[in-house]
Amino acid sequence: MPHVSLRVTENEKNLMEGYAKVHGVKLSDAIKLAFFEKLEDEYDLKTIYDYESDLNKEMFSHDEVGKILGLK
Repeated sequence: MPHVSLRVTENEKNLMEGYAKVHGVKLSDAIKLAFFEKLEDEYDLKTIYDYESDLNKEMFSHDEVGKILGLK
């Protein structure tokens, strides 16, 4: 399995170890989880941005949807 190393300050190391301890995981697992959660968040935000920037979509308010569906 490939190996990755990071250079961090003593304070950063202590913070990361504390985070891992609070969550009951090894430091390497905490770092991987944080990285992949960040990656997923950025992907989600890009997907939302791409969707919202499509000017060909017609948007409706909650009230308008209620009227269309005959709920109001």
